[in-house]
Amino acid sequence: MVGIGWFAAIFVGGLAGWLAEKYMHRDHSLITNIFLGIAGAVIVNWLFISLFDNTFAGWIGQTFVGFVGACALIAIGKKLRDRDG
Repeated sequence: MVGIGWFAAIFVGGLAGWLAEKYMHRDHSLITNIFLGIAGAVIVNWLFISLFDNTFAGWIGQTFVGFVGACALIAIGKKLRDRDG
């Protein structure tokens, strides 16, 4: 994550994943929320850097990016589960 350390990334990832979980009306564990928040932030940061040569920095920016990415990952996971079932 851009501009924050590893411990902060875990905290921000957990917060972003939890917010996404509530927004998307899902029920995940703490570890899943942290993973979704961090993975979502990494993916969205990569997209922003690739497309705009810039990304959001700091706690608030990374929480927003993690939230958007986690929502996208939750939606993709739901779509894949619904397709298989």
